[in-house]
Amino acid sequence: MRIFLDTANVEEIRNAAKLGVISGVTTNPSLVAREQRADFKDVIKEIASIIDGPISAEVTSLNAKEMISQAREIATWSPNVVIKVPITPAGIEATSVLSKENIKCNLTLCFSPNQALLCALAGAAYISPFVGRLDDISHDGMQLVSDVVAIYKRYDFSTQVIAASIRHPMHCVIAAKAGAHIATVPFKVLMQMINHPLTDIGIDRFMEDWKRLSGK
Repeated sequence: MRIFLDTANVEEIRNAAKLGVISGVTTNPSLVAREQRADFKDVIKEIASIIDGPISAEVTSLNAKEMISQAREIATWSPNVVIKVPITPAGIEATSVLSKENIKCNLTLCFSPNQALLCALAGAAYISPFVGRLDDISHDGMQLVSDVVAIYKRYDFSTQVIAASIRHPMHCVIAAKAGAHIATVPFKVLMQMINHPLTDIGIDRFMEDWKRLSGK
């Protein structure tokens, strides 16, 4: 399973990139607005200069023709841009057109296997089941990931599953067990995946023993 970073914060992306474990970045209008960067194009191009992998940039229209027009423009910003499209009738229509033009789409806000099936049939390169938001309303978000993975595997769809709306490290573990191709995580969760109290205790003991041995 690959790890993407779910953020529009360039500093977080730079720090994560140093680890050598991030394969891509996902953004959305809310994440971009949080950074108070007025020029969306500049944000995406700056991210593309840091991460040599898929970068999801979302359309902001709910009309199919406008989605297609926006997507064609956004796709020129960088060769590794993926167009993020909401799962609506217009979004599926736009994806069907864009996929035939070899413009990769990430269908977002997926909450059911039916949605995921239709997105794959439309030619989506990626599907993003939102795990945390389902958990928030007492549904099993990871069961959706597992169901989508099973359907895609059964019919040999090429669409890759991005476990999204990740809230904590255990979401990543369960996503990996379920067979998700990718988990896209906030920077905070990425750091939590690295940290463990027993690792910290072990390091402290090693350093204390070394000081006694070396006399420093």
